[in-house]
Amino acid sequence: MKAIGVSITGCGSSAPTQVMTNDDLSHLVETSDEWIRTRTGIRKRHLATTDSSLSELSAQAGKQAIAMAGLTPGDIDLIILATSTADDLFGSAAKVQHILEADQAVAFDLTAACSGFVFGLITAAQFIRTGVYKNVLVIGADVLSRWVDWSDRTTCVLFGDGAGAVVCQGTTDKDHLLGFAMYSDGKQHDALNLGYGGTDKILKEGLTVNQGTYEPITMKGRDVYRFAVEKVPEVIEKALFNGQLTTDDIDWLILHQANQRIIDAVAKRLKIPSEKVIANLDEYGNTSAASIPLALDEAVRQGKIKPGDIVASSGFGAGLTWGAAIFRWGM
Repeated sequence: MKAIGVSITGCGSSAPTQVMTNDDLSHLVETSDEWIRTRTGIRKRHLATTDSSLSELSAQAGKQAIAMAGLTPGDIDLIILATSTADDLFGSAAKVQHILEADQAVAFDLTAACSGFVFGLITAAQFIRTGVYKNVLVIGADVLSRWVDWSDRTTCVLFGDGAGAVVCQGTTDKDHLLGFAMYSDGKQHDALNLGYGGTDKILKEGLTVNQGTYEPITMKGRDVYRFAVEKVPEVIEKALFNGQLTTDDIDWLILHQANQRIIDAVAKRLKIPSEKVIANLDEYGNTSAASIPLALDEAVRQGKIKPGDIVASSGFGAGLTWGAAIFRWGM
């Protein structure tokens, strides 16, 4: 029996139409377009409207990916939704399944913050390689505007909302997920947080619980920057090694769109020329788990990334978590 490989056959993306520019932000906090652009590379970000949902954004991206793959929603066996901002704390993947009318698919959420899409892609590959599922939809989506402190200029300038998706299919031809690596370091969990905060509630004498909600995002920017610049090149090199590849084999580099200075520093360390680097955070900001598939989809639809091209992708963020996946685009 031939070994089953993974082919990435479709992609899609979705972003809210509501846009906040750097100049708009300057009316909320003490900042400026120049200050934000020079430190992050971000010019604007798309923000979900009050009547939109993460599930709807995810389904829109998923629908595009399924269509590009030449499938119907009924062909999908599994939906993995990588998100940290589900509409429902119990998960939103099943709601996405319902919106798509992907009635044959099992669906679950995966939470790994900004590493979520890469972790989701690698997870999907394991189900495919074992022959359990043939057609898997992987979605990275986040609506971080819900959890941003819009009076904190160190974080509110960074984040935007969006969704991106890919379809992975089983194949008995060549395996197009060429190499991957994943890591976590809980010692640095406090570098980037969307933490719970609550108050005690006495139910009866000797019986107390804690109730509350989640607090706005907090981040130690310098710590995250140092972590990313050090660990991301290492994990990409590890994934390349696992795939018996070198940086010379890379046609395109797509990193989590956190900060243009991080992207530039990683590319420089790997000696990957700027013309091979895909970046769109100037338009969308940091969309967490959505950033890599959103950038991938734009590059594919613009004709930059072509079938057969080798893409090195890496996500990194809260946890702290980081990972890389090297894949060949298309059938």
